[in-house]
Amino acid sequence: MENYPFSFVSILDNDFYKFTMQCAVIKLYPSAMAHYEFINRGQHAFPEGFGVELRKHIDAMAGLQLTKQEKEFLRVNCPYINPAYLDFLQGYHYDPSEVTIKQEGAQVTVDVNGYWYRTILWEIPILSLISELYYKMSHLERVSDEEIIARTDEKMSLYKDLNITVAEFGTRRRHSYEVHRKVMQALMKFKGEGFVGTSNVHLSMLHGMKPIGTHAHEWFMFHAAKYGFKIANSIGLGRWVDVYQGDLGIALTDTYTTDVFFKQFDKLYAKLFDGVRHDSGDPIEFAQKTIDHYHSMGINPLYKTIVFSDALNPEKVKTITEYCKGKVGFSFGIGTDLTNDTGLRPMNIVMKLLKVKTLHHDWTETVKLSDERGKYTGDPKMINLAKEILNID
Repeated sequence: MENYPFSFVSILDNDFYKFTMQCAVIKLYPSAMAHYEFINRGQHAFPEGFGVELRKHIDAMAGLQLTKQEKEFLRVNCPYINPAYLDFLQGYHYDPSEVTIKQEGAQVTVDVNGYWYRTILWEIPILSLISELYYKMSHLERVSDEEIIARTDEKMSLYKDLNITVAEFGTRRRHSYEVHRKVMQALMKFKGEGFVGTSNVHLSMLHGMKPIGTHAHEWFMFHAAKYGFKIANSIGLGRWVDVYQGDLGIALTDTYTTDVFFKQFDKLYAKLFDGVRHDSGDPIEFAQKTIDHYHSMGINPLYKTIVFSDALNPEKVKTITEYCKGKVGFSFGIGTDLTNDTGLRPMNIVMKLLKVKTLHHDWTETVKLSDERGKYTGDPKMINLAKEILNID
């Protein structure tokens, strides 16, 4: 068996949308401050010494730096990212002092504080480290490499038969770097036959593929905190266009529910953006709302794309495919079901932007109101305020 490392080997071992957002934040909001917190949705009990061990791996990340080869990969494959940002990234180092870790009994808290343009890269590596370290320190045995490859082959064979396109989105809750590498090796057998790439920039480079991604909920959460809930979506989309001029054109819809999003996703944005991403709520209802929205503006939905990315598995993918075929363009970003299908329970963990501070303003709490109530994040008072302002029941 190949000897894969536990700690990070590349600063690019992260989701692509973290880099695209970082580039935009540096350009538009270089003085903004951010506060992130780890949220243990699954109420996982962490073993003794977990916080200390996590601290060691976080501290080790200070040694990561963009190589010349990695910089050239980004320059060639991501021409919409400006050269000034690539120069910045080449000089960037993780600062472990931005990360606070505490453990009391079986509970672990992780906070990240600092300039948004710096701290934005921490979320995905911290989550993937927590996941990998949890399985290791809990002495939980996964299935064999052969079984992981077989499971990936079986799923991709089904997706190939469905004649759909699939990307891998599973960095944040992967079982381990080792499993992630094995899954990618299996996926590459289907390159050109359904598999179109990964959101992990490091693995994209290793396998000679362009990274996939645009922006995340925090982009719209920040704009709501700075400008207000009612115009967060429209300002967030507009500022994205200011930076990328039509590239990276898949819009995330559910930061303040899809219904609210579509009220602001007017004909200009509906034509300019290539499509939308589904990340919570019923995928069939979402598909129909999207189709109806495009039709209402005289846009053929078949020329647009829905990227489905919410807790997908073969059964859900098949159901969505049967509904959408011939009605709208669509593809799939599959995460945990690929990178953590190991015979163990995948961790239910997230890390969210909970407060922001802009120049000459106080700290403001952020809120996320997805189409699935269980995914709401933020202080209950702020959640209720946002629901009142946006007329959400």
